[in-house]
Amino acid sequence: MGKPKFYDLCIHAVPDGENVAEQLAALSRYLGYSGIALTNHSDKLPLSQPVLPSTNEFEIFRGVELAEENPSKLHGLIGKFRKSVDVLIVHGGSETVNRAALENPRVDILNHPAFAKSSGLNQVLAKAAADNDVAIGLTIRPLLHSRGPRRVRLLSDLRANLDLARKYDVPLVLSSDAMSCFDLRSPMEILALAEVCGLEEDEALEAITIVPERIISRNRPGPGYIREGIEVLEEGDYF
Repeated sequence: MGKPKFYDLCIHAVPDGENVAEQLAALSRYLGYSGIALTNHSDKLPLSQPVLPSTNEFEIFRGVELAEENPSKLHGLIGKFRKSVDVLIVHGGSETVNRAALENPRVDILNHPAFAKSSGLNQVLAKAAADNDVAIGLTIRPLLHSRGPRRVRLLSDLRANLDLARKYDVPLVLSSDAMSCFDLRSPMEILALAEVCGLEEDEALEAITIVPERIISRNRPGPGYIREGIEVLEEGDYF
């Protein structure tokens, strides 16, 4: 078995986050990732698509995190963005949005499913996620930036969703959800944090390697495809 390829499929660049794509890409490559997805929220997209740096060993994928409370409008956004991105994430947080995302096979990942007094998932929604191959996103940034009761609640919600994911064989994706370079963590740090949160070592590894790679593969054309607008970075071009 070769060396695993690590992916972070949820990173926010300017104007959603604090750093530009080139800075986030350079640091992510330095930390040991094989690829990242730039997934700004749909209401904070750049005015023009940035030129995406890429090498044979490192790729940047186009993504979006849809932020919409109205399920009907959400389905419209899914249709609008699906063909133009490699990774399509829905920002959850209400039962109606979670259901709309998990029942739509064009969605790749549901992030932040929890809402008031609920971890965000139940048996019906977990089964829908499994049937439609929609992954549940486990994001690290909220844990890093929380303390006290809020962190306890986040961990409790995560473990409840993890139990349902195991029961219904729902795919999981681990990501930083970084809003700046300071939120990025190396793959080994992400794996260590995931195990503290209750994931087994093999579950955490699959959630940062195999599942992200599968998502990218199903949304991209076959071998030999070169995405328009790619710029190759030379070795050592960090910052």
